[in-house]
Amino acid sequence: MRVFYPVSLNLAGRRCVVIGAADDREAIEKAQALRESGADLLWITDVPGLRDGDVCDAFFVISTPQDEILSARLRALADRHRFLLCCIDQPAYGFVAMASIVKAGPVRVAISTAGLAPRVGKVLKESLAQAMDTLFERFVDCLATQRQRVHRAHPSPDESGVRRRAMIDAAKGFEADVVFRYPTWFEEELRRCGPSIDEQR
Repeated sequence: MRVFYPVSLNLAGRRCVVIGAADDREAIEKAQALRESGADLLWITDVPGLRDGDVCDAFFVISTPQDEILSARLRALADRHRFLLCCIDQPAYGFVAMASIVKAGPVRVAISTAGLAPRVGKVLKESLAQAMDTLFERFVDCLATQRQRVHRAHPSPDESGVRRRAMIDAAKGFEADVVFRYPTWFEEELRRCGPSIDEQR
C-alpha cells in the first residue's frame, strides 16, 4: 500500500494547469480551488488539443480525464520537466493525491483515505463541515483579530514568548468532541475475531 506524505502548497503566483472538460465537475472544483489559492491558472478544456508546451513550465498539473494514454503522456512530461502531477483516480501516474477539503473561513482540514474508503472520507467531511459552522468561523476570525492586537502590544522579537502565551490563553476553552459509530457487520467482526483483526490474518 502506497502512503502519501500530506502537505499544503503555497501556489500564489505559480503556474498551475487543470486538464478537463468545461462541464467536468472535478475539473470545475479543482480550477476553483486553485484560483482561491492565488495560482496562475491555465484551464485546458480541449483535452484532445493539449500540447506539451501547455504544461512544460507548470508547477502543478491536475488531469481529471481517466484516460491512461493521456496520463502516461503527462507522467513522461512530468518526469522530464519536473512539475507536480495529479491524475484523478489514477494514482499510479501522479505524484500528488488530492485530499477532500473542509473549509471554514481561513481554516482548511484535509481528509484522505488513500482511496481505500471514500465513503468514510465523505462522512468525515460532512460531519466536520457541520461542526465548522458560522460560529466557528467567527471564533477563528476573532482569534485572528486578537493575534493582531497582541502583536501590536508586544512587537519586539524578545516578546515572542509573551505573544505565544497570550494566544494559547486566548484559545483555552475551545474543545472538539469526536465520536465514531460503526456498522453492525464491523461490530460482529470484532466479536468474532477479537480486538485486532490484523492478528487473525
